Amino acid sequence: MPPAQSPLRGVALMMIAVALYSIMDALVKGLAQIYHPFQVAFFRGLFALVPIGVMIGLRGGVGQLATRRIGGHAVRSAFGIVALLSFFYAFGHMKLADVVAIGFAAPLFITALSVPMLGERVGWRRWTAVVVGFLGVILIVDPGAGLLDPVALIALGAALAYALAVVTIRRLAATESNAAIVFYFSVATAAVCGAMMPFLWISPTLEHMALLILIGLLGGSAQYVMVEAFRWAPVSVLAPFDYTAIFWSLGFGYFIFGETSSAEMLVGVAIIAASGLYILRRETVRARAPTANS
Repeated sequence: MPPAQSPLRGVALMMIAVALYSIMDALVKGLAQIYHPFQVAFFRGLFALVPIGVMIGLRGGVGQLATRRIGGHAVRSAFGIVALLSFFYAFGHMKLADVVAIGFAAPLFITALSVPMLGERVGWRRWTAVVVGFLGVILIVDPGAGLLDPVALIALGAALAYALAVVTIRRLAATESNAAIVFYFSVATAAVCGAMMPFLWISPTLEHMALLILIGLLGGSAQYVMVEAFRWAPVSVLAPFDYTAIFWSLGFGYFIFGETSSAEMLVGVAIIAASGLYILRRETVRARAPTANS
């Protein structure tokens, strides 16, 4: 973090990152109905290396990629690839805003997983917020209309896989640079999904090829901008702005795909966001006073 922080600059960068990810999600939704998620993810991983390479060059060169924890990167990449493929599949079969909203369950999973995987202490207040947040998830997936719809479960599984990736990143971050974490994930994504291309490849049109490349460039650029945002402002300031993704997804869903959202979904989003923000607040309090009941 620079000596003189600039929360306003950090917030602006975070908003840009969320916008880039949201545009990428809308493109994925359009293409995932035509191309296999492995093919879309292949382009996501391969062309993300372009802006990530720029980030590495600007932040100290390839020396940042040195690691003795290749196994940790492999585990993080495995969880990340499962999350990516699951989200991409869900985008192709569900409303855009619904998938994004279910993805907001990830911070709830992260809180729950931090106990067995990181040995963190989670008090009754945060456990209550987790339970309340999952009530919001239930509203979104709507069990009365068949939550046990496999696609909704895949989206929820994607949020869980993403949470596992984040918990793994927390372990890696003790010794690994941000550049290394995002670089090895993108390489692994391109390699694993690329290995499937002889079996799943569908030749894209010139227009679709451009959009597939753009997905990778947007994803890598969003990672770069988000990393930069955290150089200028703390997590407690920036995290709430991640929820602005729902407005992008609602807008893209309505104007591009003709999708509308139910009142239950919007209430569910509000509940999840409130729970996530409360958990964030408790973690901030806990960081300042480690002995407090969290």
